[in-house]
Amino acid sequence: MRVPKYKGVVDALAAQIRDGRWPAGHRLPTHRKLATDHGIAVVTASRVYAELEAMGLVSSEQGRGTFVRDLSAASGDEIDQRSVAVDAIDLSFNSPSVPGQAELLRQALRDLAGAGDLDALLRYQPHRGRVQDRTAVASHLRRRGLDVGRERILIVNGAQHGLAVTAMALFQPGDVVAVDAVTYPGLIVLARTLALELSPLPVTEAGPDLDALEQLCRRRRVRAIYTMPTLHNPLGWVLDDSQRTQLVSIADRYGVSIIEDASYAFLVEDAPAPLAMSAPDLTIYVSSLSKSVATGLRFGFIGAPAELVPALERTIRATTWHTPGLTAAIASRWLDDGTADRLETQKRTDARLRQSIAAEALAGTPYLSHPSSYFLWLPLAPDARPDRIAAALATKQVAVSTAEPFATTPTVPQALRLALGSVPIPDLRLALQAVRQEAERDPYR
Repeated sequence: MRVPKYKGVVDALAAQIRDGRWPAGHRLPTHRKLATDHGIAVVTASRVYAELEAMGLVSSEQGRGTFVRDLSAASGDEIDQRSVAVDAIDLSFNSPSVPGQAELLRQALRDLAGAGDLDALLRYQPHRGRVQDRTAVASHLRRRGLDVGRERILIVNGAQHGLAVTAMALFQPGDVVAVDAVTYPGLIVLARTLALELSPLPVTEAGPDLDALEQLCRRRRVRAIYTMPTLHNPLGWVLDDSQRTQLVSIADRYGVSIIEDASYAFLVEDAPAPLAMSAPDLTIYVSSLSKSVATGLRFGFIGAPAELVPALERTIRATTWHTPGLTAAIASRWLDDGTADRLETQKRTDARLRQSIAAEALAGTPYLSHPSSYFLWLPLAPDARPDRIAAALATKQVAVSTAEPFATTPTVPQALRLALGSVPIPDLRLALQAVRQEAERDPYR
C-alpha cells in the first residue's frame, strides 16, 4: 500500500517537535507556507496540522495560528504507568496478579515475625545477597532448566536493576550492543543513560535476523547482544534450538557477551534450555519475580560467569549496597516453599485465558503473540496513525502504548503494544474491542 505524501510530512514534523527543535509555544508556519515548503496542497497542509493536533503535539488558535504544545509532562522515551488516568483501563503496562496474593504476603509477614533472628533483616546484607537467598534462587533456576551454582548468583532489586548492574560492570560509553529492532524499553532507556550504542537487528515473526548479527560482528566491535530468547517482549517469540545454537556460535566466534533477559520466561511451559546453560562462560542471565510473583516485590537475580561476579558485586555496592533483607527473606521463603512455583502456574493459566479473549476480540485482525504471554503486538496499516489511535482510545478511558518506546530504529513501526495482564477480565474484553474499532476506522487510513 502506497503511503500518502502528507504522512511523511506529519512524521517529519512530529520528529522535529519531539526532538525539541522548536520550544513549547513556537508558532509553526501558516498552512499556505507549509504547503509551499513541502509541495502539497493547502487542504493537505490543514490535514497535516490536524493530525499533529490529534497526536497532542500542537494546538491551533483561531486567527493566531498553530503552536507547539508543552510536552514536558509527557515522555515518549519509556512506558510510564503513572501517566495513565486512575479510572482508565490500562493496556500499556503489565502488573499481573492472581487472587489471594495479598493474603500470601500477610502470612509471610506473620511467619517472619515469629521466626529466627528478625533483627538480622534490619542490618546490612552481603552485597550479592545472603547464602540462603542465593541457594533458593539456584534451586529455582534448576527447575527452569538452568544449573548454576549459588556462587555465581547475585541478588538484585528486580530485573531492571540487574540489567543496569550488568551494563555498568561490563561496558564503557560508546560500546556497541546488538539488540532487536523492537525490544524492551527499559534497555533502551538504560543505554541512553550510559551512552551505549544500540545496533538494531532486523526482526521476523520467529526471531532476530542472526545472519545480520554475524555481519554486524564482522564490521564492528560488538561488546554484547541483548536478547530475550524465551518469550520476547513485545513480539512474543521463543527461539528454537537451532536459533539458539546459531546465536551462541556467533557470540563465541566473535567474543561477544550474551545478556539473556528471562523476565517473562516463566510463562512458557517446556521451554528450550536457557542460553546460559549452553554458553555459561558467555552469558549473563537476568530475571526476577516481578512478573511471576508481584511487581512490588523488587527481587531479581543475575547468573553470571565466575570471572564477572566480583565486578557485578562492586556495582551492586555502588548502586544499592544490597537488596533489602526483608524483601529477600520473603522472596527466598516463597521460592523454597513452592509459593513462587504455584503463582507461576496460576499466571500461565491466567495469561492463556487472556490470550483467548484477545483472539476472540481481535478475530480477523493480524497480530503477534505467544499463547501464554501477557502482551501482544498489533501491526497497523502503513498509513495508520498510532499516536492518533492512542489519543482516541484515551478519550474512551483505554490506555495503550505505541511502538515508539520499543523501537531501536530511526523509523518507528506502525504498531500498538497491548499489555493484557493488569485489568479485570470483563474490562479486558471491552478494551480490546475498543482497540479494534479504533484501529479499523477509515480516518486513520
